[in-house]
Amino acid sequence: MKAVIPAAGRGTRLFPQTHTKPKPMVRVAGKPILGHILDGVVDSPIDEVVVVVGVMRDHVVEYVTAEYSDDLDVAFAEQETTEGLGHCIYQTREYVGDESMCILLGDMLFETDLGAFLDAHDALGDVDGSIGVKRVDEPSNYGIVTMDGDRIAGLVEKPADPPSNLAISGVYVVEDSAGLFDALGALIENDVRGAGDEYQLTDGLQRMLDAGATFGTFEVRDWYDCGRPETLLEANRVLLESAGSTDGGVADSSVLIPPVDVGEGALIEHSVVGPYVSIDDGARIEDSRVKDSIVGRGSQLRDVNLAGTLVGSGSEVTGTPSRLNVGDSSEIHL
Repeated sequence: MKAVIPAAGRGTRLFPQTHTKPKPMVRVAGKPILGHILDGVVDSPIDEVVVVVGVMRDHVVEYVTAEYSDDLDVAFAEQETTEGLGHCIYQTREYVGDESMCILLGDMLFETDLGAFLDAHDALGDVDGSIGVKRVDEPSNYGIVTMDGDRIAGLVEKPADPPSNLAISGVYVVEDSAGLFDALGALIENDVRGAGDEYQLTDGLQRMLDAGATFGTFEVRDWYDCGRPETLLEANRVLLESAGSTDGGVADSSVLIPPVDVGEGALIEHSVVGPYVSIDDGARIEDSRVKDSIVGRGSQLRDVNLAGTLVGSGSEVTGTPSRLNVGDSSEIHL
């Protein structure tokens, strides 16, 4: 089995953080979102990964090659135009072939380890694939599953009138990969676009169901869509709580309230930091109070009181704000 990770999206919901880096490279709890996903693959039975790159591809290729090529057999497929998740997955057909695959969306994090999802898939028996699902309060925002007993009866992407509240949670196991590629290819060749005027993976899976494929589901209890600032901060809290505090920097005459992740070469002076703060390498915080925030690489904070804030890399914030979303290489004085 191969893991397939779509990492080609722009991530407009995370602007301004994604003006200068692709969405999977936004940092949370000490490393990029993509790093947390790949850590899960390393700890699973899967040792081959296909990462789909597109927007600002060099960020992804350089990071994955440097950090994971010793542990995983990594290949990179390219999505030259952003035309939906189905189109993205279709770009991996030459790398996956007819092998089974596990699709892990590049902006989703899970508390459950990948091995447990694979075990749940195996327990379903003779199926062509399975999808992780969870009941949600606002199903029109998600791909939705309807069931017939213990098998999937239908799939629809972001319906205006949802037939159920059982949402697709961003992890898929596909045994019949060739069948999925045929279905996605038919959508693209016939220009059959779905929600958002894009080629949707959900529509390709539905096409497989229409042709007689069988799909089951497994439960995903805790998952975090890191494509929005509020859920990114929520994931930061959960991951820091799980991992505990790390301190690669210097806290001079300061108080750190765990859990806090402090990167290498970071400097904290005359400040109170935490809980739930992730500080990237080389950042500097002076005379400030920071909690429930993510501070980017090489950024500088002085005389601020921040909570629920994202500060991009290489930024400078001074003054007395309480909540911000600051992109890379910005300078703000208040």
